[in-house]
Amino acid sequence: MKKTILSIIALIAILTFGSLGYMILENASFDDGLYMTMITVTTVGYGEMVHLSPAGRHFTMILILIGVGYVMVLFREITESVVEGGIRAALGKRNMSKKLEKLKDHYVVCGFGRIGQVICKLLQENGKKFVIIEKSDEEIELINELGYMALKGDASDDDLLIQAGVARAKGLVGVVSSDADNVYIALSARELKPDLYIVARSSGDKRAEEKLKRAGANQVISPYYIGAYRMANLILRPTVTDFIDLAVSGNALGLRLEELVVTASATSLVNKTLMESEIRKKFNLIVVVIKRQDGHSVFNPTPITLIEEGDTLVVLGEVEQIKALEKSMLNP
Repeated sequence: MKKTILSIIALIAILTFGSLGYMILENASFDDGLYMTMITVTTVGYGEMVHLSPAGRHFTMILILIGVGYVMVLFREITESVVEGGIRAALGKRNMSKKLEKLKDHYVVCGFGRIGQVICKLLQENGKKFVIIEKSDEEIELINELGYMALKGDASDDDLLIQAGVARAKGLVGVVSSDADNVYIALSARELKPDLYIVARSSGDKRAEEKLKRAGANQVISPYYIGAYRMANLILRPTVTDFIDLAVSGNALGLRLEELVVTASATSLVNKTLMESEIRKKFNLIVVVIKRQDGHSVFNPTPITLIEEGDTLVVLGEVEQIKALEKSMLNP
């Protein structure tokens, strides 16, 4: 931008210099002086509007050296910008395609408005892979500045979802501003991958929520309802709300609520009771919930509750201890 402004200022300066020169040396009007300067600088040469004296001819030669040289440099810069910009854009698309082809178990975020930006920030902070689909040029510029991967276009477009690797994705978040658009996104994504986990934003309209669920959304969230519910809880039970916030964020007290999936490789946990797993003894963690593969959840499980393959454990404890448990599950 700064370079463009300087180029414009230089061009104005040359045109002004030439016009004033002809006005002084040849007693020409400003229009005639500007005309002579333009045809001289651009080498068009339609014909002299001003009869040139020897001094005028010498001035014209100087103007040619200055003006024509500048115009040639300007044209070269414009050509380089266009060519390099096209090459850069083509290479950028090619590199993006290669990166997207390698993505697996990632998240597809549809929409980069206020909600989408927060979601992407949290995914980034937690080391999760994701790609954004956004059709706004302004938001795409912001995404590029932040260094996120993005595709430009309509998120309900099947080709774009395929390009985003939705068939290999772990989940999709639909947070565009329109309920109708989120419905189309959920329908398209569900058709492309029947077992994809889909979370969709709703305006709060009951009919919109029902349509989103029929379209294939696993969870439908209304930011307005969540905001109101949180504000009410801050009034009714502030201590509980503060504790949950601290546990979920993990930014204070070193505590965090985290969920871990029990895979077949976690031989120290599979088909063992909570007591036999020694999660509390070895890692000083509290198992708050055990969610079964069928969706059933066991809250406040007892020491004799059995841990099965495919269960999701919701644990509460220090971040380092959670990481240690996760590592032991991967490398028993």
